[in-house]
Amino acid sequence: MKNSMPQPNPQVDRFLLEGCMRCEKGATPACKVHRWTPILEQLRQLLLGTELNEERKWGVPVYTLNGKNVILLGVFNDSCVISFIKGSLMKDPQSILELPGPNSHEGRIIRFTKIEDLEKLISHLPQYIKDAIEIEKSGKKPRIPVRGGMEIPEELTQKFKEHEGLEKAFFALTPGRQRSYLIHFTGAKQVETRLSRIEKCVEKIMAGKGMME
Repeated sequence: MKNSMPQPNPQVDRFLLEGCMRCEKGATPACKVHRWTPILEQLRQLLLGTELNEERKWGVPVYTLNGKNVILLGVFNDSCVISFIKGSLMKDPQSILELPGPNSHEGRIIRFTKIEDLEKLISHLPQYIKDAIEIEKSGKKPRIPVRGGMEIPEELTQKFKEHEGLEKAFFALTPGRQRSYLIHFTGAKQVETRLSRIEKCVEKIMAGKGMME
């Protein structure tokens, strides 16, 4: 049993100061993270008040339980989000959970476009966060969709959340191209290898190309 709440992670401090550092705007005033700092800081404080551990993965804040990803914070040009990895299993009494993309299945997000959005929902967020934690503790898993007889690996679903437009681009590919990528991704046994393979293919997928093109 833990005797204290998880501590802030210095790498997340750096994220708030510099951004995710995945593009040339990182560590400059043009970084989009700076547009959402007031909202991100409040969301962070809510999450630090739970039993989740604060980590930084793929450049962004990720909150984990026993090594499993539960919640992450994401930023886009026009909004920032709190993303629930197993959101499809969550209750939504306020009807505020959204699909991250048209082809999403497991994850759900709450989107913020201005500080007033957060102010309206701040009293409800702790219950949503608690629900996400309890679902992770239960061991329940969302049903992963099947494309052409193949399951979408969790690592690809994660990358959909990290790269804006990637999910839409992937599902716009022909079934044959999708299957080729899925065979390549799932052929790796280690999680880190699968993530690396997907990351290397992001540019091609976004361009609508097949793996061998």
